[in-house]
Amino acid sequence: MVNKNGKEAAAFEFLSKMIDEVFSAHYIKETDTMQQELQETPQDPSQPMGYESIEQFKELTGKRYRMLKEQKERGLTREGAFNETYGKEDQSNDR
Repeated sequence: MVNKNGKEAAAFEFLSKMIDEVFSAHYIKETDTMQQELQETPQDPSQPMGYESIEQFKELTGKRYRMLKEQKERGLTREGAFNETYGKEDQSNDR
């Protein structure tokens, strides 16, 4: 019975070590990829990029620009809300 427990303990130790190595290798690889992506980011992600138009926004991001609920409630046009979000000061036709 002692041999069986010893074999089980050795097998458990072997499998634990193998699993740890796999997770460590994956984690390091994932961390390296994330760090590389962060280095490639041109600016602080909390600050919106200065897109020139809704069309450029869609072209560069692949996403449709969506107004905030608060902007809709204030009566802004889609273009006016876009300009407010991305820094253009022209707000004619906003109301």
